[in-house]
Amino acid sequence: MNRNISLYEAIGGAETLRRVIESFYPKVQEHELLGPLFPDNIIPVMEKQIMFLTQFFGGPTLFSDAYGHPMMRARHMPFPITPKHAEAWLDCMRRALKETSGLDEELQAYIIERLSGPAHHFVNTPE
Repeated sequence: MNRNISLYEAIGGAETLRRVIESFYPKVQEHELLGPLFPDNIIPVMEKQIMFLTQFFGGPTLFSDAYGHPMMRARHMPFPITPKHAEAWLDCMRRALKETSGLDEELQAYIIERLSGPAHHFVNTPE
């Protein structure tokens, strides 16, 4: 990956990020561990995720502009998140990235590497 551009730019910006998220959330909803943690109307969650990842990947500060500091660990505290949940979330993301055209394997691996730390940081419940 070219380290001179943001990850947001490397993936292709807003259009590609939206395609990733639109592939990701059906997988989350179908997952036996993750699905019950999410509301039936997943659209608002998807929009917030797009805003957050845009910012997290070095794009515009959409999430902070709309909601203030992300404080993602605090936002996830009401939900029991185990290491298995974190790995399931990453697996759904890995599969969504693989299905999104234009993302080479090296870039996909780098995205998962960047998301692995936060995913495990949200763990708040032992197995």
